[in-house]
Amino acid sequence: MQFIADLHIHSKFSRATSSKTNIPNLALSAAFKGIKVLGTGDFTHPGWLEEIKRNLEEAEPGFLKLRPQVVNSLQKEAPFLKEKLQEVRFVFTTEVSTIFSRAGKVKKIHLLIFAPDLKTVEKINVKLGWIGNLKADGRPTFNTEAREILKTVLDISEDCLVACAHIWTPWFSLFGSRSGFDSIEECFGEDSKYIYALETGLSSNPQMNWRVSSLDRFTLISCSDAHSPEKIGREANVFNTSFDYFSMIRVVKEKDRQKFLYTIEFFPEEGKYHFDGHRLCQIRLSPKERKKYGGICPICQRPLTIGVLSRVEELADRENGFIPQNAIPYKSLVPLKEIISQSSVFEEAKTSVEEEYKRLILHLGSEFEILIEKSIEEIAKISPIVAQGIQRVREGKIKLIPGFDGEYGKVIIWDKEELERKIPSQKQLF
Repeated sequence: MQFIADLHIHSKFSRATSSKTNIPNLALSAAFKGIKVLGTGDFTHPGWLEEIKRNLEEAEPGFLKLRPQVVNSLQKEAPFLKEKLQEVRFVFTTEVSTIFSRAGKVKKIHLLIFAPDLKTVEKINVKLGWIGNLKADGRPTFNTEAREILKTVLDISEDCLVACAHIWTPWFSLFGSRSGFDSIEECFGEDSKYIYALETGLSSNPQMNWRVSSLDRFTLISCSDAHSPEKIGREANVFNTSFDYFSMIRVVKEKDRQKFLYTIEFFPEEGKYHFDGHRLCQIRLSPKERKKYGGICPICQRPLTIGVLSRVEELADRENGFIPQNAIPYKSLVPLKEIISQSSVFEEAKTSVEEEYKRLILHLGSEFEILIEKSIEEIAKISPIVAQGIQRVREGKIKLIPGFDGEYGKVIIWDKEELERKIPSQKQLF
């Protein structure tokens, strides 16, 4: 069975998250987008775990589904989504932060933990509760080495999976320029053999990671790291395997290219740490430009935040464009609401972006069906201008302004000249 999975999200109990991030709203967003499997996120938080128990029940092995009463309450908001809501599954996941000192340097590594069932989750929570405060944040922080968390989880169950989260983010990641290592072995030592998957993060894509040959043996996964229901699916994974936790995890561990079809990616320039820079001074620099200034902000004379692209180039031993033999392919997309928003300038807006989004879903199917599967001609029957926007994204005819030092980048679908003259008639578009 082919399905889309977003395996790294957060709940309303994590810092800087939307108060709307609850199970019903996450499921509703998943149904709109066409996501079949969604990580629960934050299973270490006792308040969130109670919400999981209250809203979800066991489904296929290792998967959870919405309780019937939750489906019934949600279908009032979108009756046409009832079937899709019944198909949404959740899998136990959480992200944890580790902060520790190694050779006099502070390291800050984030890990993703996958668990097969509630019993295992409760055992993990007991063990982790001994070394940190699980109530303080949906993404708890432990003052212990990342490899100790890895061993603790796998000692509880070999059916768990521990992956490294957003591996290039400067401040909190495996290869982060401010707090990471230069290799997986440097961090995990002989336990590196138990690391099977690496999350590329929003500011990098697989192509960038393929430049580092030491990463070839790992499965690159892509997830949204969403802090609100609307952001789920901005990155995701597409599998074609039996529909259960164990089959999905096995495909990740084995890096099975026949069953792990591709990842769905942000354009990495959109990520908030792609380029180097200094947000307070609004300085955005490419790696070459940063070297010109010696890594120092030309405005305030303080060190620049070294972004993901520069960090990749530091560790790369291959030229850009290299594709390993066992590489899992990817597709770069722009969210449908963003395309609608940018396209609305060409026509008198009779409806809001949200209303237009729902209209397209009603007539054409889920967001991912529209962005990936539907022909431009089919989409044009409902909205010619949105169809052209999608075509531009598919063909890569867009402009990208890279993010830097915590500030998201931008995708520009229509250039300034087109905005100024505003396409005179939709009928001329096709």
